[in-house]
Amino acid sequence: MQTAPYPSESPFIPTETWPLNAMLLAAGRGERMRPLTDVTPKPLLQVQGKALLDWHIAALQQGGVHALVVNTAWLGDQIPAHLDAAWPALAAEQRLRYSHEGRDFGHALETAGGIARALPLLGDAFWLAAGDVFTPDFVFDADVARQFAASGDLAHLWLVPNPAHNPLGDFALDGSRALNLPKDRPSPLPRYTYSTIALLKAELFRAPWCDIAEGNPDGVAAPLAALLRRAMDAGRVGATIYSGRWTDVGTPERLAQLNAL
Repeated sequence: MQTAPYPSESPFIPTETWPLNAMLLAAGRGERMRPLTDVTPKPLLQVQGKALLDWHIAALQQGGVHALVVNTAWLGDQIPAHLDAAWPALAAEQRLRYSHEGRDFGHALETAGGIARALPLLGDAFWLAAGDVFTPDFVFDADVARQFAASGDLAHLWLVPNPAHNPLGDFALDGSRALNLPKDRPSPLPRYTYSTIALLKAELFRAPWCDIAEGNPDGVAAPLAALLRRAMDAGRVGATIYSGRWTDVGTPERLAQLNAL
């Protein structure tokens, strides 16, 4: 197994200007988006004239979050080339950092593995957003982030009504609590789809919730759902229904529909 020490860059230091940092997920191959993703990373595909990642970064800045970590793997060199040019002030002030999973390990580390890899740069609590969703109305609310950071929760998820491609949803909801209920178990509680936008605590990526070493030096690939379900079973995951515009840009057809609007 390849071992790669985490780069020695200093972690971001949260300030009153940006109380939390954020991680944007941009490492995936985007198989369902081929042939578009044969030459362009999915998070750099354009929706209505702007790359998907740029929509998120603009919204994060409006919410007071300016310190960002972006993970890369597939066609990973294109992402810093684009973002450093599109956001020169962030790059110059070292508030835009990268976790190069493809360069360090030769493959993407999935969501939990990628977050564990970047954890030394993220702080005790942070925003998470996948780079392949289009959600132009979402507000990265600083007050909500502060409340979460002060709470005992390990995660707070934004859930959306189930789209056609995920009719059974991902998690059940009881008031403001996300629940780990199997899809095949009858329940009067509604089920929703995880939007891939969340607030997370670094604690979630340590024992007993996660067994990946700090900084993931061995390049362990692991999904996030298992960690969330463990935390849900302990009653430590909150959730909010998001009713604004949201699209998982998972196929060329969905991308074309958005650009036809």
